[in-house]
Amino acid sequence: MPDRLPPLKALRAFDAAARHPNLRLAAEELHVTPAAISQHIKSLEDMLGVMLFKRLPRGLELTEAGKAGLPKLREGLACLRESVLRMRAENNRETLTVWMAPSFAAKWLVPRLHRFIVTYPEIDIRIAANAQLITSDGSRNRIDADSFQFNMIDVAITFSRGQHPGCRSVKLLSTHAVPLCSPKLLDGEHPLNHPEALCHHTLLHDDTDYGDRPGWANWLSQAGVKGIDPRRGPRFNHSALVLEAAADQQGVALTVDALATADLASGRLVIPFGPKLPLSHSYYMVYPRDAEYPERIARFLNWLQHEVMLADAQSGA
Repeated sequence: MPDRLPPLKALRAFDAAARHPNLRLAAEELHVTPAAISQHIKSLEDMLGVMLFKRLPRGLELTEAGKAGLPKLREGLACLRESVLRMRAENNRETLTVWMAPSFAAKWLVPRLHRFIVTYPEIDIRIAANAQLITSDGSRNRIDADSFQFNMIDVAITFSRGQHPGCRSVKLLSTHAVPLCSPKLLDGEHPLNHPEALCHHTLLHDDTDYGDRPGWANWLSQAGVKGIDPRRGPRFNHSALVLEAAADQQGVALTVDALATADLASGRLVIPFGPKLPLSHSYYMVYPRDAEYPERIARFLNWLQHEVMLADAQSGA
């Protein structure tokens, strides 16, 4: 059947591979393995009877056939996304899809989310937790107005300086880099009652991929502590993981204080000592200037700001 369309998964794999220098990045975008991307592309080439990529030692390069089909394919994928958004809009219930990093979702938003559901039962909130948003041109670590339709989201909570083209940004939380540990480490043979005591404890590193990431070398320098290797200790690629390791008494974490508010309030974690290093990045709520659902976005923003006030009151800030 010559008019039979290829599977959507194969077309999306081709589109992702065309925007990235290697299969690994394309696979990360679609949350599959590089082998799956390769297999989808191979099946698409077999079905079409043409080569879409040249396989080179440094990665993939589009053939003339691949270049010829790519623009219209991207138009088609954009139309599919728009169609899905319009169908969602016809739902009798209001929905709000919010993107954020997994650690912020797990450590800050989710512990408070039940209060939003009680306050606004008419809104079905959908949490899209991913490490990064992908823009329509394949860029990473950048959010602009086009990112929202391309990723089918309404609102984003970013750890940034709040500068996003075509968007409104409202600052929610200022941030600091702080040491965090289990309160059980405040006692014992080597109690954590001063920064120099860190020489007896494991350093836990937050290697989350974001700008202005706090590091032990800078913190130890600011604290005036010498003789401690800032590189030693295990490393974690998500802030939530390093906080869990600290709560489990595996060492002392250095990460963003805003992510630890629930654990600090419950007593699972403590800040044993200073200094608190201010970071240039903060948490912002971001949405397009021409957002489709201004009322439900405003309600969500009001709720977020109220939760920030409650957290500040509980911490005595």
